[in-house]
Amino acid sequence: MAGIVWLAIIVVPIYWIVITSFKSQSTYFTTNPMLPPGEPTLANYRMVIEADFVNYFINSVITTAGATVPAVLLSFMAAFAIVRGKGRFLRFANGVFLMGLAIPLQATIIPVYLIIIRLHLYDSLLALILPSIAFAIPLTVLILGNFIRDVPKELFESMRLDGASEWGTMWRLAFPLTRPALVTVTIYQALQVWNAFLLPLVLTQSPELRVLPLALWTFQGQYSVNIPAVLACVVLTTLPILALYIVGRRQLLSGLAAGFSK
Repeated sequence: MAGIVWLAIIVVPIYWIVITSFKSQSTYFTTNPMLPPGEPTLANYRMVIEADFVNYFINSVITTAGATVPAVLLSFMAAFAIVRGKGRFLRFANGVFLMGLAIPLQATIIPVYLIIIRLHLYDSLLALILPSIAFAIPLTVLILGNFIRDVPKELFESMRLDGASEWGTMWRLAFPLTRPALVTVTIYQALQVWNAFLLPLVLTQSPELRVLPLALWTFQGQYSVNIPAVLACVVLTTLPILALYIVGRRQLLSGLAAGFSK
């Protein structure tokens, strides 16, 4: 019973968003909000696409890919070094990463803004990519480090006896065995960057550099909001993330299951 209630809590808002995106703005306020539209229309989707949606989409793709791929690769190499290496520096680095988990983005937005200004990166996509990488590394290192620790030490020793270097061991052994964790953190990081609002709001101002979360402002007037158009934009924004989940759902679920079993 509890599962059915929770499913309804999740499905009902999604259902409302989808059916409302096919309603016209004039009929939205005069019809039952939970009933499908009597005359579905694609005018909202046409309006969204004509409102420079493609440019916003490209900006979001560049920002998400530019922040996710380096963050995952750097975190994987850092996690491997922390797990396999020895020394005070690595223990100190691990402690720094753990402290990074305790610092929320909202508490550092002013220092980040000042740093971006000093680097002359304000109002650029690079201003969004670099802080996103920095804030993704602590959690990603923690997750990947736990998975690398579960790789049997005998496998590492066997590869070293065969003449493999630490670099070769990392990419030929640890990387394939931690693939579920890599997919999990990749999807999680991509979702965080794709839906980010605070950093784009503070670090960019040009309309041509807006990402999709900021694009919702296009359909908000001074005295009214075109709700069907906003929800059509939400649907189009969600589709890439949904496609990413469908492609990597098997690896994602296995990674989450392994994580919860630790």
